[in-house]
Amino acid sequence: MFGMNPSTDTLMVEQLPLSRPSLRVAVVTETYPPEVNGVALTVQQLVQRLQARHHAIQLVRPRQPVGEGGPGDVALDEVLGRGLPIPRYPQLRLGLPMKRVLLSHWTQRRPDLVHVATEGPLGWSALQAARKLKLPVSTDFRTNFHAYSRHYGVGWLRQPIAAYLRKFHNLAHCTMVPTPELQRELGAMGFERLLVVARGVDTERFSPAKRSEALRAQWGVAPEQPVLLSVGRLAAEKNLDLLVRCMHAMRQVCPALKLVVVGDGPERAALQQACPDALLVGSLSGEALAQHYASADLFLFTSLTETYGNVTPEALASGLALLAFDYAAAAELVRHGDNGLLVPFGDADAFVRRATDLAASPALAQHLRERARSTTLAQDWSQIVGQVEGIWEQLVLLPAGEPTQISLGALRGWRPTAGA
Repeated sequence: MFGMNPSTDTLMVEQLPLSRPSLRVAVVTETYPPEVNGVALTVQQLVQRLQARHHAIQLVRPRQPVGEGGPGDVALDEVLGRGLPIPRYPQLRLGLPMKRVLLSHWTQRRPDLVHVATEGPLGWSALQAARKLKLPVSTDFRTNFHAYSRHYGVGWLRQPIAAYLRKFHNLAHCTMVPTPELQRELGAMGFERLLVVARGVDTERFSPAKRSEALRAQWGVAPEQPVLLSVGRLAAEKNLDLLVRCMHAMRQVCPALKLVVVGDGPERAALQQACPDALLVGSLSGEALAQHYASADLFLFTSLTETYGNVTPEALASGLALLAFDYAAAAELVRHGDNGLLVPFGDADAFVRRATDLAASPALAQHLRERARSTTLAQDWSQIVGQVEGIWEQLVLLPAGEPTQISLGALRGWRPTAGA
């Protein structure tokens, strides 16, 4: 079932039969729609598509004052706990521990497997409850919290945070990571049992066909006027200073360029002050987000702290000319000069130069836009869910015991990758 691609040294999961057993899975997450962020939306995609494949999903999450559950969830069994607003992100919740509640629920109705998507207090308590009941556990590594510390004046916390994350994930039977690059990085830091599972993109939702001239008119731009789009949290770790630098440089060679920003966060006011002509539309999701992507022309992704960066495949699927640092999703999906532009990781000056070149060359931008979408068609969510199913079906067959005593060799046909 498991094999290796010798050219990438990455875990590949073969296509599994269509007829497969139904699993009862408890999915634990501290964030879920209607909250708008990459983790919440990715977990929702996984949950909905697993339900469509007839798996019984129990969702464990904090209560949300703005609503209960995301749109489109059908007959979802939920265990809701208490949460607190995250400092500087009051719209997001931090789940509080609920080990006793989970022990009670999972003793009365035992899941086949527990999947912990986030590493907060709720995730930790779920991990402990699952270990006590000797349940198989998988985790996701989704956010570079240790890399965020230097952006908030607490760089000294980087090593303690990394140590916590390592301890957290090493208590699980396996940890899913989105790229071979991250697998190697975490493996060098002492993380164990790392499996590469790519992220999906909804290519039906994110499509050039969603372009809207009516929306562009609302932005106040002419039909041929170029629009630069940025999507993401407006926060220090997103490297927004570089976005501002690029915008000012690009306007020198293309004065008509319009900046549209989708997202919200503590740096919103500072960004608006630095780019007073920019249109900041706030957080969006669903069809509104898809229309904003498709109605723009250029896309800059300046962040240096991503584990993957869901906005990269979304922008490509929407047919935008993309510029990003050469890591995470961009390193996996972008062929420099063909379907996007790449800059060496952390080279801000080179990023500004590439952004200026992009603004000065409509022909280059058009070429990249024409090539962008085809890249994402292989990132279909059904294939990603099939990979996750394959891993879970193997985990439930493992003998009960300490995860540290179970090697990846226990997975049938598994050969460990470098650094894993």
